[in-house]
Amino acid sequence: MSEGNAWRRVRALPRLVARAPWWVRVVVGAAAIVLGVLLVTRPLSSLAVLAVYLGLSLIVSGISDALDARGSATPVVGVALGLAWVLLGVAVLTWLGRSIDLLGPALAIALIVGGGIRMVRAVRGTIDERVASAILAAADIVFGIVALQWPDATLIVIAVLFGARTVFFGVREVWRGILLARGRRDRTDATRPRPLARFARITAAVVALAFAVVAAVVGSELRAGAPILDAFATVAGVPGEPGRLIRSEPFTRGIPDDAVAWRILYTTTDHTGEPVLSSGIVARAADSDGGPRPVIAWAHGTTGFAEPCAPSIVPDSLAAGALPALDRIISEDWVLVATDYAGLGTPGPQPYLVGEGEARSVLDAVRAARELDTVTLAAETVVWGHSQGGHAALWTGEIATGYAPDVPLAGVAAMAPASDPVGLTENLPNVPGGSVFASYVAAAYTAAYDDVRSSDYITPAAQRLVREMSTRCLSEPGVLVSVLTALSIERDRPVFDRDPTTGAFGARLDQNVPRGAIDAPLLVAQGLADPLVEPSVQDAYVRDRCDEGFPVDHRSYAGLGHLELVADDSPLIDELIDWTNARFAGEEPASTC
Repeated sequence: MSEGNAWRRVRALPRLVARAPWWVRVVVGAAAIVLGVLLVTRPLSSLAVLAVYLGLSLIVSGISDALDARGSATPVVGVALGLAWVLLGVAVLTWLGRSIDLLGPALAIALIVGGGIRMVRAVRGTIDERVASAILAAADIVFGIVALQWPDATLIVIAVLFGARTVFFGVREVWRGILLARGRRDRTDATRPRPLARFARITAAVVALAFAVVAAVVGSELRAGAPILDAFATVAGVPGEPGRLIRSEPFTRGIPDDAVAWRILYTTTDHTGEPVLSSGIVARAADSDGGPRPVIAWAHGTTGFAEPCAPSIVPDSLAAGALPALDRIISEDWVLVATDYAGLGTPGPQPYLVGEGEARSVLDAVRAARELDTVTLAAETVVWGHSQGGHAALWTGEIATGYAPDVPLAGVAAMAPASDPVGLTENLPNVPGGSVFASYVAAAYTAAYDDVRSSDYITPAAQRLVREMSTRCLSEPGVLVSVLTALSIERDRPVFDRDPTTGAFGARLDQNVPRGAIDAPLLVAQGLADPLVEPSVQDAYVRDRCDEGFPVDHRSYAGLGHLELVADDSPLIDELIDWTNARFAGEEPASTC
């Protein structure tokens, strides 16, 4: 076939498409409306269903573009663009839908390329055609850029975009099909818009662009709210001796007016004994007499996994890790020593639910705080911890005698502790948004242990989404994207393709259950309405401790959830202060075993 004949056939495609009977337009339009409504109203459908919706939506949108091409100023380009959308839809249904890692970026790039093609089409045609094409092109390009900047939110963003876009195409095609059926316009004229249709075309394009601009602005605001690392933790090398203060600076964010605080950088070791850096906060009453004061070593709850998620960096500071009763700590004239944990605020992976690493950060923070000229610490130290920090507190009690005998513990208070990482991980699929915490566990354990590989446990389609979720802090606005992503994953199935409590992953989780002797008096507090750390799991842990001969003061609180347990109005607060005062006074501890 000669090139001239081939080109003539290509140019004839718009005429062939335009001859489609009226009912084809109605059927295509109705299908587009149904698919568009499903995408707009159910953007959090399971990933598998969402891929099907998107694939079909691309196909019907492409057909709609092709049907519309006959009346445009660039019919060949219009048909080509329609066919390209159809082919992409087929690719999504047959291949890309199986790989979420590829599907999101592919659709985002398609939007940008399609927008560029529309921009080319905008140089020809009537004024309304050119204006509408240019605006729609800008909208597609902006949406594509936004989607590329949020890889794990791409599918949700594009679902809503294509949903609205597909509904628009569907309504247009149904209307044109009805006009053809009633014989009010011939096939050639059916694609030529009247004044009202021209106005509707431009209005729809403006709405699409406005939606894209809003998405871009919201995305920019979410990214702007992410915590930013500074140069505080930048050092030439890491000294080998743990518990040494490297530097300090005054700290005021989130500190009460009647207190003074400092941010510290110090040395510690990871779970393997390798030297690493950690940062933290030290606070005391502003009017303290300067004499040695008892120490509260605070192990914070989950703030995130990534380096910028340190309490000393995030805007909420100590409140981000759910520190209870800061005002009481100051009024009691105790010194607060709050570690960030290694890997939060400092280079290296955080030992999230890796007991040895967490506990060493806690103990070495106390050692480093003793080197401050502005604070004098007494020997007596009581460890407080909540959630992840409760796990860290239990491990601190377990290793203190062997790792840091110079930091004698007067007591350990573990509040809603993740005492059993195996049980916690088993429960995460039952917690809405639990995939966010699962991403932290997966990121931590694959970084800490060579025998735990994400490819062995995480659903292939969700691996990129899980990686993206693990980079966001719980206190930053962008965590909303993580929550939406988690909900979309959980509608399909958990992020784990294989039970994480089995194999190497399960063995490492079990290895981090704090089962060793805790010489200091132990308080375990648990809310009975806690959906994250299940009371039954906590009861089993305490029962095992008691059966092994370790005394535990176990207190349960009806109606209190995970964070409510440490809220200002929680009945635990007064009891915690009294219990801590009793430990500093050397009183005999109670046991509920």
